[in-house]
Amino acid sequence: MAQASVKDYEKRAFEIIPRNALDYYRSGAGDELSLRLNRSCFDRLRIRPRVLRSAEQRDLSVSLFGDRFSMPIGIAPTAMQRMAHPDGEVANAKAAASRGVAFTLSTIATSSMEQVATGAPGSPKWFQLYIYRDRKLTESLVRRAEKAGFKAIVLTVDAPVFGLRRADMRNKFSLPPHLILANFEGHLATGVQSHGGSGINEYIKEQLDPTLSWDDVKWLANFTKLPVIVKGILTKEDAILAADIGVKGIWVSNHGARQLDSVPASIEALPEIVKAVGDRTTVVIDGGITQGTDVFKAIALGAKMVLFGRPALWGLAVNGQQGVEHILDLLRKELDITMLLAGCQSIKDITIDHVVHESLYAKL
Repeated sequence: MAQASVKDYEKRAFEIIPRNALDYYRSGAGDELSLRLNRSCFDRLRIRPRVLRSAEQRDLSVSLFGDRFSMPIGIAPTAMQRMAHPDGEVANAKAAASRGVAFTLSTIATSSMEQVATGAPGSPKWFQLYIYRDRKLTESLVRRAEKAGFKAIVLTVDAPVFGLRRADMRNKFSLPPHLILANFEGHLATGVQSHGGSGINEYIKEQLDPTLSWDDVKWLANFTKLPVIVKGILTKEDAILAADIGVKGIWVSNHGARQLDSVPASIEALPEIVKAVGDRTTVVIDGGITQGTDVFKAIALGAKMVLFGRPALWGLAVNGQQGVEHILDLLRKELDITMLLAGCQSIKDITIDHVVHESLYAKL
């Protein structure tokens, strides 16, 4: 049966991906309240369409960080993508390049940044960075990203340790033995193996620096020539601190609801962050995106780009590069139709007036 939506791809991917990897990809932290909120909070927003607006011709393109993109949709970083398909991150990056959208490579990828750069040359790619205890190692990752032609550094700031993901604990998650963390040489690249619990949590606890502070953001921004986007912001207070440092972008995210359970959905946190710093820096968002109406709602609330991780994995698992391309095509078509029916000719026409919370109607 042909896939007509992200949910169709998700259903098929759940049948294909091995349980160890599938639970890693799909699970959230704790009781997964925030995981559910990421989806349900979009459903609580209502679109206010305007009619007779002559929106026959629509322009979905946007410009961010010096690059022009075909639409305000991009691919967020997800780890270890070759668990979903042998071509992994390279196929995902090629799909993004073919559709003119941003692709973000995870530090803990199963394809190296050089392999991705060679596989998808010339297209806008961002590198997601974890700061390791070894600062020289961290700096070398940034320098390699610069050399490989990546256009931005996405610094994840919400993961001094990884959250309590019970599925990985139950499965004693390990990276399949034929795969490695390809951005590293030597012992760090040998794989992620369980020593009684979740192998990825054990790896992160050993390697990443839990003492990170805003000084480390300044350190990164001062030595790289690339724009720094801070990923994992959920409050206006932290958004202001980031903007004061001068970061080029703030990525509103709860890490796919995989860190601290009971935090708000990303779309819930977006409005206060846009209000606080939207005129000082570029705000983007991920979390719970499954259809074009979600993208429209996030843009209406002030996001300049909307990124997704899991749907790309589902497309990858089902049909490799072509699966991801079809996911992007579906979302583009859905966003385009939403804009047409809501009376918007371009992305800048999508405003706060187009979206309200369902509670407004409950009061009537």
